[in-house]
Amino acid sequence: MKKVFTLFMVAIFTLVLAACGSDENKNSASGNGAEAAGDQITIKHQLGETSIKKNPEKVIVFDFGILDSMDKLGVEVTGVPQENIPPYLSKFEDAKYENVGSLKEPDFEKINKIKPDLIIISGRQSEAYKELSSIAPTIFMGVDTAKYMDSFQENMNTLGQIFGKEDQVKEELAAIEKEITALNEKVKATGKNALIILANEGKISAYGPGSRFGILHDVFGFTAVDPGIEVSTHGKDISSEYIVEKNPDYLFVVDRGAAVATGGAESGAKAVVENELVKTTNAYKDGNIVYLDPNYWYLSGGGLTSVSEMVKEVSAGIK
Repeated sequence: MKKVFTLFMVAIFTLVLAACGSDENKNSASGNGAEAAGDQITIKHQLGETSIKKNPEKVIVFDFGILDSMDKLGVEVTGVPQENIPPYLSKFEDAKYENVGSLKEPDFEKINKIKPDLIIISGRQSEAYKELSSIAPTIFMGVDTAKYMDSFQENMNTLGQIFGKEDQVKEELAAIEKEITALNEKVKATGKNALIILANEGKISAYGPGSRFGILHDVFGFTAVDPGIEVSTHGKDISSEYIVEKNPDYLFVVDRGAAVATGGAESGAKAVVENELVKTTNAYKDGNIVYLDPNYWYLSGGGLTSVSEMVKEVSAGIK
C-alpha cells in the first residue's frame, strides 16, 4: 500500500512539473514585454485614455517631432502628412509612405482605407481627435510647453514602451540632458538676457517663459528680457519699438516664412527684423541676433533629433 501511494505521489509531482514547464514556455513565447506584438497597453494622454497593442504595424504620424523620434529609434511608419515636411525628414516624402493629408486637414478617407493600428497626433490635429479615434486608436503626443522637458521625456518614454525601445530612449534622453547641462553653464556664464520672436509675413510676435518657444528660458537658462509676456500659441504682437524698449542682449529669431515657403521662395525676415531701429539694440551691436532653424523650432519641436539640434543652435549662437 505504501509503495502504491509513493508511485501515486511521484506521478502527481511529475504532472505539476510538466504544467509549470508548459506555462514557462507560454510566457517565453508571448515575450512578456514590449517585443510581443499584440500585447495591450493603455496610454493616458491629454485628450483621454487609449488602449493600443504594443509594436503596432501600421502607424500614422501627424507630429513631425514624434516622426523624427521614431526615425531616430528605427521605427517604421505607414503614413505621414507630406506637405511641409522638414528637409531633414525628406525621406518621408517617398511614395512608399502614404500621404494622409496636411497638418491641419487629415485625409480621413485615405486613413480609413489604410486601417492603421495607431494614429499619433498633436496640437494641430486636436480638433480631429474624435473622428480619428473612430477610425483607429489615437493618442495625443504634443509637448506641453508649460513643462517642456517633463512632457518631452514622457512622450519619448511612451514611444519606448509602445515599440520596445525603452533602453534606446533612455540613452537618447541622457545624451540630451548632458547637452542641456553644458548649455546651461554656458548661458549662465554670459550673464545676458534674451528675447525670442517669430517673424511671419512682415509681422513679429514675441514669446516668453512657458510659451511655445519658452524652452529658451525655462530649459536653456536665458533670463527673459520681458517675463510678463502672456502665454499664447501665436505670441504677443510687437513692433520694432518694443524690441528697442526692451533692448535684449540676445535676439533669437524663428522665421516661419522660411519653414513654409515653397518653390525656393525667401521670407525676407532679416530685412523686417534688422531695421534701423533694431540696429540700435545691444543684440544687433554685439552681433547677437541669432536666426534659428524653423524646421526644428516651428515644425518639429519635441523630437529626439529636433530638441538636440535646438540645444546645439542656441549654444553655437552664444559668444
